[in-house]
Amino acid sequence: MRGDGDGWAVGPDGEKRWGRHGAAGLLLRAPLPDGRPAVLLQHRAAWSHQGGTWALPGGARDSHESTVDAAVREAHEEAGIDVAAVTVRAERVTSGLPGGWTYTTVVADAAETLGTSLNQESTELRWVPEPEVGEMPLHSGFAEAWPALRTWPVRMLLDTANVLGASGPTGWWRDRPGATSALLADLAAVLPRTVELPDGAFGWVSEVEAVLEGRARDAVIDDARIPVHTTDGSGDDELARLAAATATAVDPGVTVVVTADRGLRARLPDSTIALSPSTVLSWLR
Repeated sequence: MRGDGDGWAVGPDGEKRWGRHGAAGLLLRAPLPDGRPAVLLQHRAAWSHQGGTWALPGGARDSHESTVDAAVREAHEEAGIDVAAVTVRAERVTSGLPGGWTYTTVVADAAETLGTSLNQESTELRWVPEPEVGEMPLHSGFAEAWPALRTWPVRMLLDTANVLGASGPTGWWRDRPGATSALLADLAAVLPRTVELPDGAFGWVSEVEAVLEGRARDAVIDDARIPVHTTDGSGDDELARLAAATATAVDPGVTVVVTADRGLRARLPDSTIALSPSTVLSWLR
């Protein structure tokens, strides 16, 4: 029933939290013109709990709703967000009380900074560059959760031949340049994006660097989101070189190599994360 979640949940020690069935909020990211991520924040109305602080659009979950449905609905009601423009990436329980109450943060992306509209629960809505979020006067619950929710810049290197081989019996080998071009164009279309890394942290992927060898070097891709490295020799050698160069940089961020090749994985620096091709191919479904 709509609205049956409104009300307080009380823990065994008498501590109260809003939402009879728990609560959820939407952490929505979108790229700024320079490719950096921004996060949509809500300046809470003075009358609300911890009014005057900044937090995520969110609220009580109704009994019939999933946490994702509740977070997206609240973002629409409180910020006027176009639900159809939101793509959910992950969800995390970021707060809880003994007895079962939880607050779930739903992590999502939009292709661009969406238009917003205020309701009575907000005095301002703002797309904040991600590095500036922690500098703002945040709601205490969001401030506690933010370090685990923020993204790290990711340099993603693609073992293109290996990923093509993992895509299944599509006949890609009959026209390797054409299949490579199609794969890279499909990848460009789903960037930039938030990704969940194996250690549970989140990364921001604004581009994917493709390494091409052999006949694949004739592939045609003209998109700034897919820088291309061509090599006359081994693609594995080039990937290992690029990963090593990043590992020695002053501010390397997170380096990811997408490959299932065990030999290549063994050559990567310890600081480099290896992801399976299925991770990236799942983006295209």
